Amino acid sequence: MGGQSAGEVAARLVLTELADAVRDAAAADGLLRAGILNGIERANVAIKDLGVGAATTLAAVEVEDGRIRPYHVGDSMVLVVGQKGKVKLQTVSHSPVGYAVESGLLSETDALHHEDRHLVSNAVGSGEMRIEVGPTLQLRPRDTVVLASDGLFDNLHTNEIIEHVRKGPLRKATHSLVAVCNERMRRPREGVPSKPDDLTCILFRLNAARSAVNVMRDSSGTRKGSTPGPGPSE
Repeated sequence: MGGQSAGEVAARLVLTELADAVRDAAAADGLLRAGILNGIERANVAIKDLGVGAATTLAAVEVEDGRIRPYHVGDSMVLVVGQKGKVKLQTVSHSPVGYAVESGLLSETDALHHEDRHLVSNAVGSGEMRIEVGPTLQLRPRDTVVLASDGLFDNLHTNEIIEHVRKGPLRKATHSLVAVCNERMRRPREGVPSKPDDLTCILFRLNAARSAVNVMRDSSGTRKGSTPGPGPSE
């Protein structure tokens, strides 16, 4: 959360604590779910102990035996799309605008242009932090899982994201999403959503390919990291 002190420290802490807790759970033959929850809770304590008002949002997905379960805190979100464009899962942003959309008080278009879309009502590093655990979902061949910060969901309509990710190579889809977001952040146009922000997105697809794509860029378009990894995913 760049609007508060040491946001980058909070983000690093939550990833470190999450990774350590998941490794601890694996070493003890425990549940992955327990490791994820423990990691987020440890991170919440560590960030609060910084004493500088730091905070971060988080989206995580447990993948096991072809099934997924989403976890999120704040306005980072998880979206699962089938190859034909069907939305199979979409988490609700923990924000006043996100809740208004979920309740039907705001349309998605109105939400993307709302003056309060930057407000977040839940974060890691808060005394009232809550973890939302979603339902399990069996992935089908070519289903695409998108995890992203609000830098993606505040600049593209859901149907635009779907069209970019539902088919074709994931690496191409990821870079295409980043390019469109950065263009909208840099060059606002009337009637088109534009919210300059940090952008982090991870795309995952369970299939025969052997790489995972994790691309992070800031609003200037600078590449912050790309992490390939082995596994039954693209």
